[in-house]
Amino acid sequence: MTRGRFWPRDEALLGSVVDWSINRIAEGQDPLTAARSADVLLEEVGQTVTSAGIGGAEALRLFTEVLVPVTRAQDEPMNLAYVAAAPTEAALVFDLAVSAAGIFAGTWESGAGAIAAENQALAWITSLMDWPEAAGGCFVAGGTMGNLSALVAARSGAVTPGTEWAGRWMFAASPGAHSSIVAAARVMDCDILEVAGDERGRMTGEALSAAVADLSPEDQVRLFAVVATAGTTNAGVVDDLAGVAAVCGERDLWFHVDGAYGGAALAAASARSLFVGIEHADSFVVDPHKWLFAPYDCCALVYREPINAAVAHSQFATYLDQIDRSEWNPADYAIHLSRRARGLPFWFSLATYGTDRYSDAVETVLAVARGVADEVRRRPFLNLVMEPDLSVLLFERRGWELDDYEAWSERNAQAGIVLCVPTRWEGRPVLRFCFVNPDTEVESVAAVLDSLGD
Repeated sequence: MTRGRFWPRDEALLGSVVDWSINRIAEGQDPLTAARSADVLLEEVGQTVTSAGIGGAEALRLFTEVLVPVTRAQDEPMNLAYVAAAPTEAALVFDLAVSAAGIFAGTWESGAGAIAAENQALAWITSLMDWPEAAGGCFVAGGTMGNLSALVAARSGAVTPGTEWAGRWMFAASPGAHSSIVAAARVMDCDILEVAGDERGRMTGEALSAAVADLSPEDQVRLFAVVATAGTTNAGVVDDLAGVAAVCGERDLWFHVDGAYGGAALAAASARSLFVGIEHADSFVVDPHKWLFAPYDCCALVYREPINAAVAHSQFATYLDQIDRSEWNPADYAIHLSRRARGLPFWFSLATYGTDRYSDAVETVLAVARGVADEVRRRPFLNLVMEPDLSVLLFERRGWELDDYEAWSERNAQAGIVLCVPTRWEGRPVLRFCFVNPDTEVESVAAVLDSLGD
């Protein structure tokens, strides 16, 4: 098929975009990039959407010279703030191919090849959980969409004759659960049974059992699911999955595990013991764009028994009558219909490098976290808040207050040395490192720790 009758072809522009993209992938991101105010940006960029257009060359110039430099560098090895990203070169370059292919991946009829490849990537994830071969799901935009879709499926399964009332449903979670869990409750008009965490912030089976037992008989009927966290965002701890699974089994509650950040550690033999019990989960999410080396945006949402999700999410309309429901249609497994094949860059990277290299990369990150924890312990002016479960470290500089942490953080960010922002633990300010990039080196982080003693 030829193009260009309506949209003028510009071979030079196509080449320029591809050349810039390849160079960006090869050279990485600039650690000095940082946000500026909307007013300043508008002054620098001007009005770009006009009746006549500004031309591709000028639009690309503004993108590369003005817009990209005011975005945070995500794959830079010293970006240790929040949960960053470290996509492989194969995943990044293949994202270009996915966009160029223009695949609609909501239904098998339109996206069979892409969906088949995505499903192989999902099958690797479910194999790490010791789930049955029939398990499966789809890729969605992020953990927020994944968690919400799983909880909608859980509630759908709880609706039986006698439970269809006008009141509010309820699910259980710990204070360490991700903010998207609270958002899901708002969207679904549900209540949250907050289960107290232990000294590390973990939800345990014992605490969950006690919290459920304290509910009135009416509220126990309203309770339909439990959300456990496999790697909390703030502290990186893994809930007592085995204990929570046991309670869910006894109470016939849907067991959902949010592993958006920490679920990647299932690939590491050294961390497997932390995930005992996950084999009993009914649904699970993990974000490959966090610690499984894929580009944004990509969350794997999987179900032990996918039929439960299909009952909740399948859409029906006259224009959808021709969809073959005997095939795998990703639109049936989440709150979406239209979707790009966002799991393909992850699949391509897995296929390119092999799962052994993925396991080695995750193990490398875990080793870096443990090595930096040792470095913290060696410095008398620092205090390690807790031993890391995964790759998040909480630590404090003795004698410092929040203003001290914020000033130190800002200086290092502006200098392009490290991105690290303070957080809070048990009400007091502390520093937090989150490691996801296997190129991060203990020695580089140790030099940053030394600067805290100045």
